[in-house]
Amino acid sequence: MKLLYFDLGMGAAGDMLTAALLELLPDRDSFLEELNHIGLPEVSVTAEPSVKCGITGTHVSVRIRGVEEGGEVPHDHIHTHEHNHEHTHDHEHTHDHGHDHHHASLTDVEHIISHLAVSEKVREDALNVYRLIAEAESRAHGKPVPEIHFHEVGTMDAIADVTAVCMLMERLNPDKVVASPVHVGSGHVHCAHGIMPVPAPATAYLLQGIPTYGGGIDGELCTPTGAALLKHFVDEFGDQPVMRVGAISYGMGKKDFETANCLRAMLGEAEGAAETVYELSCNVDDMTAEKISFAMERLFEAGAREVYTVPVGMKKSRPGTWLRVICTGETKQALIRQIFLHTSTIGIRETSAKRYVLDREIVTLDTPWGALRRKDCSGYGVSRSKYEYEDLARIAREQNISIDEAAEMLRDAGF
Repeated sequence: MKLLYFDLGMGAAGDMLTAALLELLPDRDSFLEELNHIGLPEVSVTAEPSVKCGITGTHVSVRIRGVEEGGEVPHDHIHTHEHNHEHTHDHEHTHDHGHDHHHASLTDVEHIISHLAVSEKVREDALNVYRLIAEAESRAHGKPVPEIHFHEVGTMDAIADVTAVCMLMERLNPDKVVASPVHVGSGHVHCAHGIMPVPAPATAYLLQGIPTYGGGIDGELCTPTGAALLKHFVDEFGDQPVMRVGAISYGMGKKDFETANCLRAMLGEAEGAAETVYELSCNVDDMTAEKISFAMERLFEAGAREVYTVPVGMKKSRPGTWLRVICTGETKQALIRQIFLHTSTIGIRETSAKRYVLDREIVTLDTPWGALRRKDCSGYGVSRSKYEYEDLARIAREQNISIDEAAEMLRDAGF
């Protein structure tokens, strides 16, 4: 399994994610050439080496009409650019750069993205990331999404960052993305509306449900654009999984801190990465087989990974049933409610365990006997394949042969 891991000990920003992912490509120059010809008006993207605290990485610069923007402002006329890792712009500073004071709505941004010369997947990913940003700004400022507007220059800058990350993720195509908890920094940031706490309100909304921590660094380390990209692409937050690292990269921020201002990415292979599963169990001695069967059906519908029963002897020498449900943390609470609803138990036990699985893929084969699905599994030095039962049974019925004969016939035919 191809695994991508982000070390977010210095937070995340769009330019840092772009630079870190860019370093993982063997053909960086050709990617930049492609990025600069996707149709972003008056935008140019360059990459150059950067050294922070003795570590060499890559810094990505986005220039609008030849000028590199320097920060982002989390207010109704939002700068969504973040290369300084802090909110530094106000209206006066923006005019110092000589930019016209125009603004774009989310509809304008969607129009720009929809006309870029990128794949449909990249386009949809970029649109979804920007919608996350707009929704967070809407919540932060108490205004409907249509009333949220982005400063024209900051918008083009952020679109470049967002689109670049989406294109790079498509090229790298990891099977799973894991990231460390996000360091958000501490203190306050200055913007046109005044002084705001770190993380800025929109960033805080975007990071809801994601493990974060602060302190140590006085400044903003995670920006709205960085938070939205993490929220969209990262499958899991936590410690670095067991993996064989094949490539390491460093995406550098512009600002200097005592700690190296970089985002580290690792790309490698992880076989059968462990996941945490939970077992919910209870004993019942006053339910009929029909009621237990109905309960099992409803538990599967509610997201259980596995449901099974074991006959047990209970107190007072009564025969009973031990019901066991395997689930993930996301479905655990819903399944607890379903167990209480559909069984007669008055108590549920919970245990947690690590689950190791082989990588699996369902392949559909075109055979003379119709479509046949085959599950291919590999990992831990083993590989095995198995025909899907329903397809195999259908062929056996149609050919009036046993299931074993059907499987042998398919193997002999090269399937």
